[in-house]
Amino acid sequence: MDIAAVNLNRLAVFVAVVEAGSLTAAAGRLGLAKSMVSKHMQLLEAEVGVALLVRSTRTLRLTEAGRAFYEASRGVLQSAERAIEEARSGRDAVQGNLRVAAAVDYGVMVVAPLLSRLRARHPDLKVELLCADHRVDLIADGIDVAVRLGKLADSGLQAARVGPLLRWLVASPAFLARHGMPDGPAALAALPYVELTVVAQPASFTLVRADGARHETVMRNTVFSTNSAYASRAAALAGDGVLRATVFSVQDDVAAGRLVRVLPDWSLGASDIHAVYPASSHVPQKVRLFIDALKATVGAAP
Repeated sequence: MDIAAVNLNRLAVFVAVVEAGSLTAAAGRLGLAKSMVSKHMQLLEAEVGVALLVRSTRTLRLTEAGRAFYEASRGVLQSAERAIEEARSGRDAVQGNLRVAAAVDYGVMVVAPLLSRLRARHPDLKVELLCADHRVDLIADGIDVAVRLGKLADSGLQAARVGPLLRWLVASPAFLARHGMPDGPAALAALPYVELTVVAQPASFTLVRADGARHETVMRNTVFSTNSAYASRAAALAGDGVLRATVFSVQDDVAAGRLVRVLPDWSLGASDIHAVYPASSHVPQKVRLFIDALKATVGAAP
């Protein structure tokens, strides 16, 4: 096959179609009409000389040749991006599209403001933030980098530790006025409790004091349970009970006096925040920029 016979711009359209999962979704991502995306695919298959996609009314899948051609096309596009970045070395401007995925609460409260600050410094950068509490497939969804909270599952992705994920026990001033501040972990277990059901072991946790003392706590009086971090915070603000919350989600409430730390001399075990991205010999500049900014943001938190 003569490479001169292939329009290399169609490789980007082909990769977008595969990663978006449909012609319509790819058209939206690329800002093209669906008919134009379909025409590009027809012409690309004619140029390559083999069928790359099998289409039906509802599904789209790769042929065996298409799967191999997709991997090769991704490599070509990554090499082109790397060449462009190297040609721009020494320039401060960052350009292109950055697609980021994060959990809903972390995405809204931490990642969205961070991306806006990045765009203020790099106005030629375009960003798309996907907030979802399910684990997204970076390759299938065309995500450049995702923020993962807690234990990191095994995968073929590269990961960079961003910082610790800290949690506090909090309650409203009105709740503590009714029930009193517990004088130790033993008095905590019977208090009304707001439970976030999506975390592992939502009603049990280990408390650690600076002198090394440890206390295994099991909250026995759950009065409000929910699968939403926003709803659990709302319940705590309303005075329903004690809440085990991520620091990023309640630090402003504690600073403003809307919530109060319960047993502040005891700490909850920290886990990690990671940025994960597709494995590659070259990490795009826009991804490195995002990760560095996220590390600085996490490092500045209480």
